[in-house]
Amino acid sequence: MLKRILSTLLLFSFLSSCAPTPPTVAPAQTATPAPEAESANWWNEAVFYEIFVRSFYDTDGDGIGDFNGITQKLDYLESLGVDALWLMPIHPSPSYHGYDVLNYYAVNPQYGSMDDFKNLLNEAHKRDIRIIIDLVINHTSSQHPWFKDANANLDSPYRDFYVWANEPGAGNWHQGQNGYYYGFFWGCMPDLNYTNPAVTDAVLNVTDFWLNEIGVDGFRIDAVKHLIEENGKLENTPATHTWLKDFYTAYKTQNPQAYTVGEVFGAGSSVVNLYTGDELDHIFNFEMSSGFVNSVNGGANSGVTSAFKFAFQDMPDFNYATFLTNHDQNRVMSVFNGNTGKAKAAATLLLTSPGTPFIYYGEEIGMTGKKPDEDIRVPMQWTNAEDAGFTTGNPWRAPNADFETVNVAVETEDPASLLNHYRTLIQLRKEHPALLKGDAVLIETGNSAVFALLRNSGDESILIVVNLGDEPITDYALSLEESLLPDGTITPSLLLGSEQAQPLEITNGQFSDYKPFDELLPYETYLLKIK
Repeated sequence: MLKRILSTLLLFSFLSSCAPTPPTVAPAQTATPAPEAESANWWNEAVFYEIFVRSFYDTDGDGIGDFNGITQKLDYLESLGVDALWLMPIHPSPSYHGYDVLNYYAVNPQYGSMDDFKNLLNEAHKRDIRIIIDLVINHTSSQHPWFKDANANLDSPYRDFYVWANEPGAGNWHQGQNGYYYGFFWGCMPDLNYTNPAVTDAVLNVTDFWLNEIGVDGFRIDAVKHLIEENGKLENTPATHTWLKDFYTAYKTQNPQAYTVGEVFGAGSSVVNLYTGDELDHIFNFEMSSGFVNSVNGGANSGVTSAFKFAFQDMPDFNYATFLTNHDQNRVMSVFNGNTGKAKAAATLLLTSPGTPFIYYGEEIGMTGKKPDEDIRVPMQWTNAEDAGFTTGNPWRAPNADFETVNVAVETEDPASLLNHYRTLIQLRKEHPALLKGDAVLIETGNSAVFALLRNSGDESILIVVNLGDEPITDYALSLEESLLPDGTITPSLLLGSEQAQPLEITNGQFSDYKPFDELLPYETYLLKIK
């Protein structure tokens, strides 16, 4: 979570920091069954979709999205092709975004009841769609019962759940009732103290509850690099890594099929490698995200090529999560200044590259949004009806002004829309093992505005070619410098594109100076099956 989260707190007067605190423990629930795993690590074959519940779909007219709204839109999500959802925080919270938790054992009543959430889980699982939830464990709300008791009483059993000092240190220390407490992000978000084993026990009780009593499929771990500060170092400390190793063993014991993905903001492949394998299942690869977006926005392949080269060096198994932008960043369509061609090219890079892709809600229809954070989390645009079809009431935040032309209903009917481009790419990814889990090899293109990648899996090889620029390109030539393909002359079949490709000569497993088409159209995507 970005430090700019301060600007988003306390948006509503009815969600003040003095909001009543719900009970700490919820009654026992019955877990809903998850889809049967097709592979040991189901997440490696998934396409995730990130949802801000408050903004997705409102079913009761109060202007706030709810669990029942997601349930009603599962058919849409299934038609898009995603098979896993990440829900941003669903716990009670004094803030609109939920990243300061009041109660880890309850759901935000504005989103519905626990029964509503369980119904969503059940209906999603019927469609083979898994659900992970945001787990915010670096800190709690200052209104959490643990902190309120710890702050008021020196002899509180929760005193050592937090980090205290008699005098404030440099930065991030805040005045309490009895001394100073540490809160990296903000005074209303006191950090938990993971040098205290009781805190770890409490968190593991939470994960066990959600995995085994409620039935979620895993967690996105917020701000994971900040869990334990050590010797003046504020992130990625040895103590954090040690704690996560134990955490990994514990949650895998609770549910071996549980998935965790961690937010290490800004992480590239070298940092991702430190966390992956025996600490968390995945880390978001921000370096790859920047490569996708910057290459498309700048019309040059240098960014994405560099990101791939770092991945080849540090994470050659591509065991990480990928994305374009998320809820903490300006929306990718705003980065592209509304250019649909760029958005399509970026979607191609995301969905044809290795790694597990995450799509931010509305990204698939080209929703825009620039900070402050509330404006990158506005309601989903479903139709051209009032308030974008999001609610029959007054929306918590007004939809974007372009909702009459940028919405699910309009784009569903347009074969050339961004939405249908996403649908096509996701379907191709699922149908072709090379795209889903194949190796990746960069292809020399002879033109910086052209990006090409070979995905290779067993008997299938697919060549991805993208014109990153806004002009047609004729001056390019593709070359594979590794011996990977069977010799001979073949005519590739086109999985995506509108022309017949030229024959390809393969010698010694390689090819050079190959031009499948005389001209590459602006921002056009070509997927060629060559084996």
